[in-house]
Parts: sequence; C-alpha cells; structure tokens
Amino acid sequence: MQQVNNLSRDHSLISNWVCELRDVEVQQDRMRFRRNLERIAEVIGYEISKQLEWKTLEVTTPMGTSECKVLKQQPVLATILRAGLAMHNGLLNYFDKADNAFLSAYRKHNADGSFEINLEYMSCPELAGRVVIISDPMLATGASLVKSIQYLKDEGDIKELHIVCAIACTVGIEYVLRNEPNAIIWCGDIDDELTAKGYIVPGLGDAGDLAFGVKLQN
Repeated sequence: MQQVNNLSRDHSLISNWVCELRDVEVQQDRMRFRRNLERIAEVIGYEISKQLEWKTLEVTTPMGTSECKVLKQQPVLATILRAGLAMHNGLLNYFDKADNAFLSAYRKHNADGSFEINLEYMSCPELAGRVVIISDPMLATGASLVKSIQYLKDEGDIKELHIVCAIACTVGIEYVLRNEPNAIIWCGDIDDELTAKGYIVPGLGDAGDLAFGVKLQN
C-alpha cells in the first residue's frame, strides 16, 4: 500500500477542484469552496474504502437472496475544528454509518512570531482496534495534526490511520511520518515550500477563513 497518495498526479477531477480551491477569484464563493473540499474528501474516502476489510452479507431481495460485500467494521472519522468540517462532511457522506471524533487544535501565536499548538477539546468513541480517518485541509508543518493524533492514540490503540488533506507540504508530510511512520496520507495535491510562519506556498490561504469567514486571532 502506497504511504503517500497525491490524487492530482493522474490529472483526475480532484486536480480540477484543487485548481478552484487555489484560485483567488473562485475563493470569493464560500459555498463553492466548502463544496470543493467536500468533493475531494468524498473521492479520497472512496479510494480509502478499497483498502478496508470487508465481509460477505446475505440480504433478502423481493426476488430472492443476494450475497454482498460490505465493510467488516465501520471506521472512525476524526477532524480538527473548524477548518476540517467540510472535508469531514465529505467523508461522512460516504462512510455514513461511521463513528465520529472531533478535536480543537489550533496555533497560539507568540509575540516573536513563533506559535504553539493548543488542544482544548476532544470528543471521540472507543478507538481500540479501529481504523481512524482524520481530515484537515492543510497539512503544513504537521504539528497540530501530530498532536491531535497523539491525543487520539492516548484513548486507545488505533489499528490503522489514514490522513486526508486537500493540500500538503513535503515538510509536513516528512514530520508526520517521522512521528507516525505507519500513517497513510491522502492529498489533493502536494506543494514543496513552507514559509517561516508555517504557511504553504503556493497553497491556497487559510482554509478555515475561506470556508467559514475570517476569525479573530488572540
């Protein structure tokens, strides 16, 4: 199984949606921005489903019986508030019976320009032996994502971890894999540059602000 998956590499529909996410003109349509994040997550969810274990279920039809392949176990869908909500909803559209987990990790900026990752809230189901799919649209430094994953792992021994993002930076990917070497990363696209303040270039800007409005930053 490939550990880092860039779904724009094959010029799929995802590359079209990523193009719209990046475009400063298209970004003015907030609903379209959220929908593109959602659609990227839906396609990635479908790709992830091919890797999951399944079982045979016999169902009764009006004309007889049929043997169907279904998921052996529902995954846990996790996301980081608030930016991850659109992608989380896309995954939930496909894994509609999944359990869900929510975390509030954010960057707390210091006067010198540095920042720390604060995590003040987590709500999750039983995680031991489960497949966890965590979504965050921007994988920049990877710091908030790694801290969120560590909090989840403190709650139970995760069986398999999938990370879903719209845009990832190579620096962040390397940081995540150093800390979570068994994680499988799924990206809409990958950029190589990260600014000193931890923003992806060319990236697309602040995904949370573009999806839900500009926030006050304390």
